[in-house]
Amino acid sequence: MMMMMMMMMMMMMMMMMMMMMMMVVIMMMMMMMMMMMMMMMMMMMMMMMMIMMMMMMKMMMMMMMMMMMMMMMMMMMMMMMMMMMMMMMMMMMMMIMMMMMMKMMMMMMMMMMMMMMMMMMMMMMMMMMMMT
Repeated sequence: MMMMMMMMMMMMMMMMMMMMMMMVVIMMMMMMMMMMMMMMMMMMMMMMMMIMMMMMMKMMMMMMMMMMMMMMMMMMMMMMMMMMMMMMMMMMMMMIMMMMMMKMMMMMMMMMMMMMMMMMMMMMMMMMMMMT
């Protein structure tokens, strides 16, 4: 009977030990699984972050390009405006000059006419003198 009791006890102990070992193994496996899951999550997060960053960079680049284009357009417009202004000024100057020239010409013509008239008068006077 004592022997039987001892055997039973031993068996119980062995069973307990086995159970404990199994529990430890299961716990370890679970821990490993958890770690793997965490790693996977981290990797996914990193990937998402990378994609987001890439998208942001692309957007930034696009914005920069747009800004540059706008600046270029503005510059071109400014240049065109300046050119137009210059042309207008030149035209105005030309017009003024032309007016001045016309005036001068008119004056010259008037002078010539006057001179001719004077000459004619003189000639007439001379003729008259000669007649008398």
